[in-house]
Amino acid sequence: MNARQPVPACAEPLAERRLRALVEQGLPLVPRPWQALAEQCGLSEAQVMACVRRWQAEGLVKRLGLVVRHRALGITANAMVVWDVPDAEVAELGRRLADEPVVTLCYRRPRRLPDWPYNLFCMIHGTRRERVLSALDEIVERQALQAIPHRVLFSLKAYRQHGGRYTAEERP
Repeated sequence: MNARQPVPACAEPLAERRLRALVEQGLPLVPRPWQALAEQCGLSEAQVMACVRRWQAEGLVKRLGLVVRHRALGITANAMVVWDVPDAEVAELGRRLADEPVVTLCYRRPRRLPDWPYNLFCMIHGTRRERVLSALDEIVERQALQAIPHRVLFSLKAYRQHGGRYTAEERP
């Protein structure tokens, strides 16, 4: 869709609010998720798609993703590796780490000096701590990161994961 073309309203405001609340809960795991949402909102599949397109055009929705409930899959050794990378090198190293197959998430954060010098964060998930640490050792060796200070922080608690929430009304 051409971003310069205005996207029309997809439905009545009440139906659109219901749709937004349903989308926040996640797409149903069915062959036609947009159709399933349409049926729950009293809309057509085309109207649902028009809403989503408009939300994207307006910047309300930047991307659609999924939340993997990794603990249910037996992946319980989850480590956040934090790195103290020279600022001039952090973007390049971040790209390299993000390309590592075992790194599931990689992003930059501001340092919080004097107590927290780390500015690059990456997640490594695994079934056992030993495997995660071994994978990290291989990354350090392969990427020649021996001189980059880092810490490994294993998760102690699993928090409920969900996507963004924007509607204040009660969930359907």
